[in-house]
Amino acid sequence: MADEIPAVEGVEHRFVDANGLRVHVAEAGAQGAPPVLLLHGWPQHWYMWRRVMAGLRGEYRLLAPDLRGFGWTEAPGDGYDGETFAADQVALLDALGLERAHVVGHDWGGWTAMLMGIRHSDRVERMVVCNAPHPWSRLSPRVVAELWRSWYTWLIATPVLGRRLLQSEWIGRQYMRMNAALPFDAEEVEIYARSFREPARAQAAVELYRYYQRVVLDTVRGAWRSHRLSRPTLLLFGERDTSLSTRLLPGYESHADDMRVELVPDSGHFIVDEKPDLVIARTRDWLSR
Repeated sequence: MADEIPAVEGVEHRFVDANGLRVHVAEAGAQGAPPVLLLHGWPQHWYMWRRVMAGLRGEYRLLAPDLRGFGWTEAPGDGYDGETFAADQVALLDALGLERAHVVGHDWGGWTAMLMGIRHSDRVERMVVCNAPHPWSRLSPRVVAELWRSWYTWLIATPVLGRRLLQSEWIGRQYMRMNAALPFDAEEVEIYARSFREPARAQAAVELYRYYQRVVLDTVRGAWRSHRLSRPTLLLFGERDTSLSTRLLPGYESHADDMRVELVPDSGHFIVDEKPDLVIARTRDWLSR
């Protein structure tokens, strides 16, 4: 992106080559402190973590990369799926000389964290996942009835229409205003929305939501039943999420060694923005155990 990276006190920026990708990483905290990967969701980028970084930088080395095709990380035209996102993070750890890290993720970053914990558990310490599903949801008529919440994913995944939608004012004027609360001001909405006016980044989101349709089918088929989450995981979930239903949450019990779910009744989907102090406190407590 041609836009200047937003300045945040105490946060430095660098570009790292990892998995054949030029990755932008925002970093705060001490080099020798325990490392924590902060993985953003859609339609955001590293900037969503700025309050969490301010709250935890005295205790951890905080690394907030932009996912493939997002923010200031390269948009190579392929690999817009959770499995590749997870592999990108492992490659980033390799490039930074880090054997393991805690992982905190929201939305697609939360899904990426889940896949890291399942497929690359040797590289993960403890995890905090915010308003993202696990892959073992129990399908039932009541769960199927909640799929209306994902209506926007089908629009984004539609050829031609999806990219035009993302390059319009739709993200700022409609999508980010569908949340139960409005934690964003106009300037912040623009910081996120403007990146998708670049055709390559708009197409990245289109491909990502086509992958989402595959995730839904995999869940229906039970593709993840033979997989296990061994890393200690806290799932924070704002109950007023208009995109994801709490009915997706049961089903992990026989597939996770140490997973706790905490529902937050007065938060919507963007829990990191709505409840930063709560996210900081829960993250500090969970990672220190």
